[in-house]
Amino acid sequence: MPVYVHVIDHPDARVLVDTGMTELHPAVVAAFNPRLYPLNGQDFDVAGIDIVVNTHLHADHCGGNQLFADKPIYVQRRELDEARSNDDYTLREWVDAPGVRYVPVDGELDLLPGIRIVPAPGHSPGSQIVVVETGGRPVVICGDAAVWFGELDEPRNEGQRLIRALEPEMVWLAHEHEPWRPAAAHTEDLSQAGPRDDAEAESPT
Repeated sequence: MPVYVHVIDHPDARVLVDTGMTELHPAVVAAFNPRLYPLNGQDFDVAGIDIVVNTHLHADHCGGNQLFADKPIYVQRRELDEARSNDDYTLREWVDAPGVRYVPVDGELDLLPGIRIVPAPGHSPGSQIVVVETGGRPVVICGDAAVWFGELDEPRNEGQRLIRALEPEMVWLAHEHEPWRPAAAHTEDLSQAGPRDDAEAESPT
């Protein structure tokens, strides 16, 4: 399954949410056997990022933190404490890569005008989401607060229920190519699309 990171181009700063992985580790290979598409190996302006937010510190979300050692990295304090104290939680050497500078957050934080960090425990005790106000319903970048769409269709933990309570326009998940949208939006999109020949439809790549 893919691991996506997300960039918010804000007038005051360019914000990166999560950093993926930049190298392989035996523990990660044993668990997932991943193929790497690191940020520093793509056409991506690493130096152009001003702020990093980690939704949580599992290895597939913080493995590129080392690329941003000179940037502030916002994470819930509870999450950082867990990553540094629990040997089985993540790869500690990726969390505390040389020069990485965390800004521990306790609860909600207005990161920039229109961008808010909100705790969303569930996937991990210190998981957080990024809420982007667009003038209408908000857009949410949720990391793994929901790993697949069904967890937002039928929320089961505090973080997922919080996301639904925000009544977002869309929610970007870390492991899905398209954003989740409320069921009513799905129905409306389909009704406006009209008939199509499924044989000619292309699958996303």
